[in-house]
Amino acid sequence: MRLTNYTDYALRVLMYLAMKPTGELSTIQEIAEVYNISKNHLMKIIHQLGQLGFIETIRGRNGGIRLAKSPKNITIGEVVSKTEEDFTIVDCFKEGGNYCAISPSCKLKHALNEALHAFNKVLYGYTLEDIVTNKEELQILFGSKL
Repeated sequence: MRLTNYTDYALRVLMYLAMKPTGELSTIQEIAEVYNISKNHLMKIIHQLGQLGFIETIRGRNGGIRLAKSPKNITIGEVVSKTEEDFTIVDCFKEGGNYCAISPSCKLKHALNEALHAFNKVLYGYTLEDIVTNKEELQILFGSKL
Protein backbone atom coordinates (compact mmCIF):
# COMPACT_ATOMS: atom_id res chain seq x y z
CA MET A 1 0.00 0.00 0.00
CA ARG A 2 1.37 3.37 -0.95
CA LEU A 3 -0.23 6.67 0.01
CA THR A 4 -0.35 9.53 -2.45
CA ASN A 5 1.70 12.69 -1.94
CA TYR A 6 -1.62 14.46 -1.45
CA THR A 7 -2.41 12.40 1.64
CA ASP A 8 1.17 12.66 2.88
CA TYR A 9 1.02 16.46 2.63
CA ALA A 10 -2.41 16.56 4.28
CA LEU A 11 -1.04 14.62 7.23
CA ARG A 12 2.02 16.88 7.43
CA VAL A 13 -0.18 19.99 7.44
CA LEU A 14 -2.24 18.58 10.29
CA MET A 15 0.90 17.63 12.22
CA TYR A 16 2.27 21.15 11.84
CA LEU A 17 -0.99 22.70 13.01
CA ALA A 18 -1.15 20.29 15.94
CA MET A 19 2.22 21.61 17.11
CA LYS A 20 0.92 25.17 17.36
CA PRO A 21 -0.55 26.46 20.62
CA THR A 22 -4.34 26.00 20.63
CA GLY A 23 -6.05 28.58 18.47
CA GLU A 24 -2.87 30.06 17.00
CA LEU A 25 -3.06 30.66 13.26
CA SER A 26 -0.61 29.53 10.61
CA THR A 27 -0.36 30.48 6.96
CA ILE A 28 -0.14 28.34 3.87
CA GLN A 29 3.08 30.15 2.97
CA GLU A 30 4.60 29.24 6.35
CA ILE A 31 3.74 25.56 5.96
CA ALA A 32 4.92 25.49 2.34
CA GLU A 33 8.30 26.86 3.43
CA VAL A 34 8.70 24.44 6.34
CA TYR A 35 8.05 21.38 4.17
CA ASN A 36 9.39 22.82 0.90
CA ILE A 37 6.08 22.08 -0.82
CA SER A 38 4.43 24.12 -3.57
CA LYS A 39 2.09 26.75 -2.11
CA ASN A 40 -0.38 26.17 -4.96
CA HIS A 41 -0.49 22.44 -4.25
CA LEU A 42 -0.99 23.09 -0.53
CA MET A 43 -3.88 25.45 -1.23
CA LYS A 44 -5.87 22.55 -2.74
CA ILE A 45 -5.10 20.35 0.25
CA ILE A 46 -5.96 23.09 2.76
CA HIS A 47 -9.24 23.70 0.96
CA GLN A 48 -10.22 20.03 1.20
CA LEU A 49 -9.10 19.73 4.84
CA GLY A 50 -11.37 22.69 5.57
CA GLN A 51 -14.30 21.11 3.75
CA LEU A 52 -13.75 17.89 5.68
CA GLY A 53 -13.83 19.77 8.99
CA PHE A 54 -10.24 19.08 10.03
CA ILE A 55 -9.12 22.69 9.82
CA GLU A 56 -10.69 26.09 10.11
CA THR A 57 -9.76 28.87 7.71
CA ILE A 58 -9.91 32.49 8.82
CA ARG A 59 -10.01 35.02 5.99
CA GLY A 60 -8.73 38.55 6.04
CA ARG A 61 -5.61 40.52 6.82
CA ASN A 62 -4.83 38.63 10.03
CA GLY A 63 -6.26 35.34 8.77
CA GLY A 64 -4.79 31.91 8.55
CA ILE A 65 -5.55 28.31 9.34
CA ARG A 66 -5.78 26.22 12.48
CA LEU A 67 -7.14 22.88 13.57
CA ALA A 68 -10.93 22.81 13.79
CA LYS A 69 -10.89 20.15 16.50
CA SER A 70 -8.54 18.74 19.06
CA PRO A 71 -5.69 16.52 17.77
CA LYS A 72 -6.99 13.73 20.00
CA ASN A 73 -10.23 13.78 17.99
CA ILE A 74 -8.60 13.37 14.56
CA THR A 75 -7.64 9.82 13.64
CA ILE A 76 -4.99 9.15 11.04
CA GLY A 77 -7.29 6.56 9.49
CA GLU A 78 -10.03 9.13 9.01
CA VAL A 79 -7.65 11.55 7.28
CA VAL A 80 -6.24 8.82 5.04
CA SER A 81 -9.64 7.40 4.12
CA LYS A 82 -10.95 10.87 3.20
CA THR A 83 -7.92 12.03 1.21
CA GLU A 84 -6.99 8.87 -0.67
CA GLU A 85 -8.98 8.38 -3.83
CA ASP A 86 -8.47 4.68 -4.29
CA PHE A 87 -7.72 1.71 -2.08
CA THR A 88 -7.70 -0.69 -4.99
CA ILE A 89 -4.59 -2.78 -4.45
CA VAL A 90 -5.16 -5.04 -7.45
CA ASP A 91 -7.51 -4.91 -10.44
CA CYS A 92 -9.81 -7.61 -9.14
CA PHE A 93 -10.85 -5.23 -6.32
CA LYS A 94 -12.42 -2.93 -8.92
CA GLU A 95 -15.93 -3.23 -10.23
CA GLY A 96 -15.47 -4.23 -13.86
CA GLY A 97 -11.69 -4.47 -13.42
CA ASN A 98 -9.47 -6.53 -15.68
CA TYR A 99 -10.58 -10.12 -15.70
CA CYS A 100 -8.10 -12.56 -14.24
CA ALA A 101 -8.31 -16.23 -15.22
CA ILE A 102 -8.12 -17.39 -11.59
CA SER A 103 -10.43 -14.73 -10.13
CA PRO A 104 -13.35 -17.10 -9.36
CA SER A 105 -11.21 -19.19 -6.99
CA CYS A 106 -8.40 -16.81 -6.08
CA LYS A 107 -7.39 -16.69 -2.44
CA LEU A 108 -4.81 -13.94 -3.03
CA LYS A 109 -7.48 -11.24 -3.29
CA HIS A 110 -8.86 -12.36 0.08
CA ALA A 111 -5.41 -12.12 1.68
CA LEU A 112 -4.86 -8.68 0.17
CA ASN A 113 -8.30 -7.54 1.31
CA GLU A 114 -7.54 -8.74 4.83
CA ALA A 115 -4.22 -6.87 4.75
CA LEU A 116 -5.97 -3.69 3.61
CA HIS A 117 -8.44 -3.95 6.50
CA ALA A 118 -5.56 -4.49 8.95
CA PHE A 119 -3.77 -1.43 7.52
CA ASN A 120 -6.87 0.71 8.01
CA LYS A 121 -7.50 -0.66 11.50
CA VAL A 122 -3.99 0.34 12.59
CA LEU A 123 -4.37 3.85 11.15
CA TYR A 124 -7.71 4.33 12.93
CA GLY A 125 -5.92 3.36 16.14
CA TYR A 126 -3.70 6.47 16.00
CA THR A 127 -4.75 10.05 16.52
CA LEU A 128 -3.03 13.21 15.40
CA GLU A 129 -2.14 13.74 19.06
CA ASP A 130 -0.35 10.37 19.12
CA ILE A 131 1.95 11.28 16.26
CA VAL A 132 3.09 14.62 17.68
CA THR A 133 4.07 13.43 21.14
CA ASN A 134 7.72 14.16 20.27
CA LYS A 135 7.03 17.89 20.19
CA GLU A 136 10.53 18.95 21.26
CA GLU A 137 12.15 17.07 18.39
CA LEU A 138 9.60 18.36 15.89
CA GLN A 139 10.00 21.93 17.12
CA ILE A 140 13.73 21.73 16.45
CA LEU A 141 13.07 20.41 12.93
CA PHE A 142 10.45 23.08 12.25
CA GLY A 143 12.88 25.70 13.51
CA SER A 144 11.79 29.26 14.04
CA LYS A 145 8.61 28.77 12.01
CA LEU A 146 6.74 27.32 14.97
